[in-house]
Amino acid sequence: MYRRTLFSLVGALPLGSFAAAPARSQPVSNWPNQPLRIVVPYAPGGPTDIPARLLAEELAKVLPQRPVVENRTGAGVVVGTDVVAKARDGHTILYTTISHAVLRPLFPQLPFDPVADFAPVALVGQIPMVLMVNKDLAVNNLQDLVRLYRDAPGKYDYGSSGNGGALHLASELFLRQSGGLKVTHVPYRGSAAAMPDLLNGTVSMMLDVANNTLPYVQRGEVKALAVSSERRLPQLPDLPTFKEQGLPDYEAYTWHMVLMPKATPEAVVGQLNGVINRVLAEPAVQKRLEDLAMQVRTDSTPESAAHWLQVEMGKWEPIIRDAGIKSD
Repeated sequence: MYRRTLFSLVGALPLGSFAAAPARSQPVSNWPNQPLRIVVPYAPGGPTDIPARLLAEELAKVLPQRPVVENRTGAGVVVGTDVVAKARDGHTILYTTISHAVLRPLFPQLPFDPVADFAPVALVGQIPMVLMVNKDLAVNNLQDLVRLYRDAPGKYDYGSSGNGGALHLASELFLRQSGGLKVTHVPYRGSAAAMPDLLNGTVSMMLDVANNTLPYVQRGEVKALAVSSERRLPQLPDLPTFKEQGLPDYEAYTWHMVLMPKATPEAVVGQLNGVINRVLAEPAVQKRLEDLAMQVRTDSTPESAAHWLQVEMGKWEPIIRDAGIKSD
C-alpha cells in the first residue's frame, strides 16, 4: 500500500519535478500496470547483474509492483538484447553495458539494430579501469611502459577478459594512442582467469575495472600505473590518470545503461528516466554503487543517454574494424 501511494504521488507530479527528466513528456497515470521486466544479458551474480538488482530493489520502493530481474545470456549479450528489442508490452527494460555500443562490428548478422530498435532511458554510471603491470616489470609509470614496449615490439603480451570486450578495447586504445605499440593480445574467459598470469608474469599488462583491481593494488601484488577516468580515483588518490601522463585524449570506461524497445511511448521512457534518477540520487544507493567504483549519474536524460551511446559507438567501432577484432 505504501509503494502504491508513494508512486501515485510520483506519477501526479509533472516530470519537470525530476531534475533530469525531459519536460515535454507528461506522466502516464496507469504506468506501470504490471511488474517491470529487467533483462540483464549477463550471468547472475556478475559485475553487471549486481547493480541491476540494486536498481530493481530501489525501484521496488517507489513502483506499485516489484520489478523482476531476468538473466538472459547467449551469443555474448545478443540473446538477452534481442528479447528486449522484440518486446511490445511497455514494461520490458534492458540493463546493459558498453557491449551495446560494439555489437554492430562484432556481430554483423544481428537480429536487431542497436540504435534503431531501442530507446535509451538513462545512463546509470561509468566504471573506470586501472592499468596494471606485473610487479617485477622494470617500469614505474606509464611513460616507462610505453618506452619498454616501443623498444621491444612484439616481445610482450597483455591480457584481457576476452575478444571485443571493454578491457580489450581499452587496451587497444592505449596502444594506438601511444604510437601504435606492438603488444600481443592474450584473451581469457574473464579477467579473473587472466589475473594469475599477470601475477606470474606470463602477461606483462592488463586493464581491468577498478573494483576488480583494488585488492591486488592495495596488497602490492601488481603495479598500478594509470586510471582511465578523467579524474583520479578516490580509492587510489596517488594513481595518476592517462591524461596526466601524456595521453590527453585517453579516457575509457565500462558503463551501465537502461534502454527500452523503440516502440515504447516517449512519455513512459521519460517517466522511467525520472524515477531512475530519483533513486540513484539517494545517498545510500550512491554509496553502494560507489563501493563498486561506479561514478553514478543522476543527471541523465533519454537524449543525453542516446548521445552517450552514439559517441561511444563512434569511438569503439573504428578500433574494432581497424584491428580486425572478432567476438569470442
